[in-house]
Amino acid sequence: MYFIAENLREKFDNISIDVSFECEKGTMTSIVGASGSGKSTVLRLICGLDKPEPAQKIILDGIDITGEKPAKRKIGMVFQNHSLFNHLRVDDNVAYGLVSSGMRKKEARIVATDFLKAFGLAGFEKRYPNTLSGGEAQRVSLARTLIMKPKLVLFDEPLSALDAPLRKKLASLILTLQKTFDFTGIMVTHDINEAKAVSDKIILMKNGKIFWSGKSKDFDEKMMEDDFNLQI
Repeated sequence: MYFIAENLREKFDNISIDVSFECEKGTMTSIVGASGSGKSTVLRLICGLDKPEPAQKIILDGIDITGEKPAKRKIGMVFQNHSLFNHLRVDDNVAYGLVSSGMRKKEARIVATDFLKAFGLAGFEKRYPNTLSGGEAQRVSLARTLIMKPKLVLFDEPLSALDAPLRKKLASLILTLQKTFDFTGIMVTHDINEAKAVSDKIILMKNGKIFWSGKSKDFDEKMMEDDFNLQI
């Protein structure tokens, strides 16, 4: 198995998270749950932003990364608010990781400019984040993440700030990019239709625990109780 998470545990508010799951290489898994179910905390534990408990184990591509610092885990992350650098042009935002890794800025800009074409952003390289729409900014964020060729990409509610038509369009783009670049992805969302549109596997969380896990095609909405409060 390409990605293995064992005993992801953390306590916050009145919730005790205790989660274990696996992902195959080149697949997309969605973790679905209502606000406060613990799904975003799971991502923080995976990427190393939250300190693990002793029993926790995270294996990525056969390597135990449990004790690695976030920057060493080869994990990319796409956030809800895109988190772009407002003082940098689009090409420099996308090239940021390459430059930080030692590539010359001029060369990195050329690579970033070419890379932007796959995201429908040709000609955007000299623009600044404050001139972009929400959907354009999120596509730049996707490009900035994927240009680094991460072994695992985490998506933290990447579409929730967008309107319904744009969410559908970008969900389709994420699915296309996932197949094109063959990355392994884990996305958290409260929208079950969004999860079904992009995922091979769905994990339904409630009160910090896995309520159901299986292939997207096998998900039955009748399983959800009224208090899941999910967007359907």
